[in-house]
Amino acid sequence: MHWSDVVNSTLPCIVKIETPTGHGTGFLCFHNEAKSMYAIATAGHVIHHADKWMEPIRIYNHDGSKSLLLNANARHVTMGEVSDSAIILFSKVQDLFEHTSPLPLLDKEYVLKVGTQVGWIGFTTLEPDTPCFFSGMISARQDHKNAYLIDGVAINGVSGGPVLHIDEKEDVYVVGTVSAYRMNRASGENLPGLLIAQDLTLFHDVITHIQSVENKDKK
Repeated sequence: MHWSDVVNSTLPCIVKIETPTGHGTGFLCFHNEAKSMYAIATAGHVIHHADKWMEPIRIYNHDGSKSLLLNANARHVTMGEVSDSAIILFSKVQDLFEHTSPLPLLDKEYVLKVGTQVGWIGFTTLEPDTPCFFSGMISARQDHKNAYLIDGVAINGVSGGPVLHIDEKEDVYVVGTVSAYRMNRASGENLPGLLIAQDLTLFHDVITHIQSVENKDKK
């Protein structure tokens, strides 16, 4: 599978997340069986200020043709305690994701090897209305931070975007979310640095909890 095919298949799940202080990126990671509850994954710093101060958060679909304004009482946000991760839960009040399935998450126990190619998508501040694609290689895994270091670029606005991997069966999975870009200033000038991608622990935990509650309610 070519990366262009990956971009085309995943774009319907990609969203721009706008707050009163800026914007970032997110993606549809879950909806329940009844499609009455949706979950969007992003980086914690993208929405932390807006959620703390109960400010509105607006979510746009990938081409900007639809948007959804979520006031504080219309959403539930779970933040990672030690990770730069956040998940936004809300009821279906407007269909941003018509005929769209959530992006599949890589199994919680699976860790990508160093040298694996990945790609990511996000709304840069340079072109805030256009989702842009980037790619690079896994440079290292930091188990103590549950994060990957990636040889690639993360421009402001891409934070929260999904980091994608094509497996041997040519299935596409999310392996992390863009968290930060560590620039190399060792020589006094900005040189290529490393992208930091947060793993999926928070999203797996929240989704598993929702599914377990719903299964109990069915009994």
